[in-house]
Amino acid sequence: MKPARLTGFTFLVLITLCIYSCKEEEPSLNIPDSYDFGNVNYDGQLQRLAMLLEMKNYLSTSTENGAVLNAGRLKAMYANDAPVAEWQGTYDASKQLKEKTFEFYQELFDKLLDAVARASVSTVAGGPGQAGIVSSEDGSKRYLLNENGLELAQAIEKGLMGACFYYQATAVYLGDEKMNVDNQSVEPGEGTAMEHHWDEAFGYYGVPASFPATTSPLFFWGSYSNQRDLLLSCNQKMMDAFLKGRAAISAGNLAVRDEAIAEVRTNWELISGATAISYLNQALENFDDPALRAHTLSEAIAFTFSLQFNPGRSFSIEELNQALQLIGGSEDFFEMDLYQAERAKLEQGRAFLAAGLGLEAIMMDL
Repeated sequence: MKPARLTGFTFLVLITLCIYSCKEEEPSLNIPDSYDFGNVNYDGQLQRLAMLLEMKNYLSTSTENGAVLNAGRLKAMYANDAPVAEWQGTYDASKQLKEKTFEFYQELFDKLLDAVARASVSTVAGGPGQAGIVSSEDGSKRYLLNENGLELAQAIEKGLMGACFYYQATAVYLGDEKMNVDNQSVEPGEGTAMEHHWDEAFGYYGVPASFPATTSPLFFWGSYSNQRDLLLSCNQKMMDAFLKGRAAISAGNLAVRDEAIAEVRTNWELISGATAISYLNQALENFDDPALRAHTLSEAIAFTFSLQFNPGRSFSIEELNQALQLIGGSEDFFEMDLYQAERAKLEQGRAFLAAGLGLEAIMMDL
């Protein structure tokens, strides 16, 4: 008997069945519409968001009512020394901002906290060479600036958004060490170790579980994501990536998890970079008002500084230092001089960031 031969049609049917069978063997993903998974806990991240919010509110008292800031209290807030910090909220003794800050910069933030306290002592108006309160030309805005025009409160707040929250989420919790862990044993209330680490990364985003359908309350990065959403469509992209990644982990599909990690990193970087560009636009628009220019440049500097903490960043450290030199005159916060800002260099810095992030088409609209 002659061996059976496959016709073209039969061969096509078999190939189709094989492909279908292979696909069926892959774990299916059950992706919810909100961050509604079993055994989720990112309470530690929520506590740190609340800590930074309290620090921000305390820093604002220097401009709102002329309060002299206490450096000891500020550094206690940073390290969660509860009695000295005088917290309004209740935080676990094991949670703090300092230990989660990129280690190389922990001392920098201590120095910035000392510096803002010293500046708040000033009883005269600020200006070149003199720390103190500087008002906008119409008198509607007041900012505490150091002797070189840097608004230290912005460097602290937005800098910690980057060196603590953004770093922990994109580099630590979504990094290899935290992702190459047990994904079998379930801890009630937390899930597997891998699921828990993913949830902790999500916690630093600062959005509700039903975001972006629900846009309140938003904290720090969540707020800036929402501000950039009109041009970047980043809210849904970020949420989709977090939801897909968590579902992929639960299904044991690590290839899809890794796709989601890349998507989170890419879109989070765009939020930070686009926000830096937005503040540069505001600085250029208010270039002739020293107070408004200094305020917006301080924010642009902090968001540019933050870009370094993403492992998937689009810029080298050298390139980011170059951008900081264009914007502030130095990559060192204490050597920047915003009173000497040059319009042409700010425009160069804006173009540099936009080109590196592929945002040239919307640069002027941010």
